[in-house]
Amino acid sequence: MTPGARVQAAIEVLERVLGGMAAERALTTWARASRFAGSKDRAAVRDHVFDALRRLRSAAWTGGLERMPVEGDARQVLAGDLAQRGADLGRLFTGAGHAPAPLDRPLSDKGPMPGVVALDAPDWIVARLRSDLGAAADAALAALRTRGPVFLRANLARTSPARLIARLTEEGIAAYPHPMVETALMLEGAPRGLASLPSFRDGLWELQDAGSQALVAHLPEAPGGRVLDLCAGGGGKALAYAARSDAAVFAHDAAADRMADLPRRAARAGVRIACLADPEAQGPFDGVIADVPCSGSGSWRRAPEAKWRLTEARLDELTGLQDAILDRAVDLVRPGGWIGYMTCSIFTIENAARVDAALTRHPALSAERNWACLPEVDGPDGFHLTVLRKRG
Repeated sequence: MTPGARVQAAIEVLERVLGGMAAERALTTWARASRFAGSKDRAAVRDHVFDALRRLRSAAWTGGLERMPVEGDARQVLAGDLAQRGADLGRLFTGAGHAPAPLDRPLSDKGPMPGVVALDAPDWIVARLRSDLGAAADAALAALRTRGPVFLRANLARTSPARLIARLTEEGIAAYPHPMVETALMLEGAPRGLASLPSFRDGLWELQDAGSQALVAHLPEAPGGRVLDLCAGGGGKALAYAARSDAAVFAHDAAADRMADLPRRAARAGVRIACLADPEAQGPFDGVIADVPCSGSGSWRRAPEAKWRLTEARLDELTGLQDAILDRAVDLVRPGGWIGYMTCSIFTIENAARVDAALTRHPALSAERNWACLPEVDGPDGFHLTVLRKRG
């Protein structure tokens, strides 16, 4: 595909996303209908779509739109995003071959971009984060406009970070230690096809953000004990904890199909994780990891359409779910045991406010440790952890 054809394909995918389709589904639908597209073409189209979604508000403004874009506006949005990046639109919007037709609407001539537009978030989110984070809010929002770096977690059950760096070098991948946590390696650039590497097949690493790895590193030990990952999903936290602990690790998720690949991943990593349909029947546990469903605001650059679809009503629904999961975790942990309450959110209402509410509801709980990070350009995503201890 030519560069122009890739832009046209991205326009078509973005139209579906602006119409309400999830970005990943829209990309998959396009790829299945476009067998002619090679891996580099698919990667380029994906990058165009995700770059535009991360900067949707400023791209629309630059593209000459007076409002947030809707279905039918993808052409102007892509043009606006590409213009922000210094692309030569005259060479991309030519109408030749499969390239988009020349632009028939002018880009913005309204002068300097308003500061709030440049933050690329809805007004209510900007206001809430400025209230929550103070002077750090704008830098966090700026980071969420960028592509996140690729991090690997060295699997301590099979290797060390230093040996993994050497192995990756042999495989042609440049990796560097990240200071946030000993297991985190940041890759140079954005290499593709990592899952085909022999080091991955040998179980030496998993893809996992440095901040996510740090959450697990800050959890208490449970020597010889039993630890439950209550909202396991694909099992990333359970795998990371099992790799650094001799505790028996269990996993549960309300949607059991999310854990379908966990037994295979655990076998590859050389650790044992038991998936439970009814954790109450196996309790109590020495520790419970409660990686609760949340807004995902700390990692919006990985799923950027979520930033535009979140509403205040949905945020309130999420906090109710988070309270319910914390209450369940309290019942599942033994007296003297711990709960690791964690999110990939940077909203206070999902983090400190939920912990304070839990401490009010459960007098036997105390907050033992807090740790958090904000999204950084060329750094980790945003996360929160509070370790709660249940007194006997």
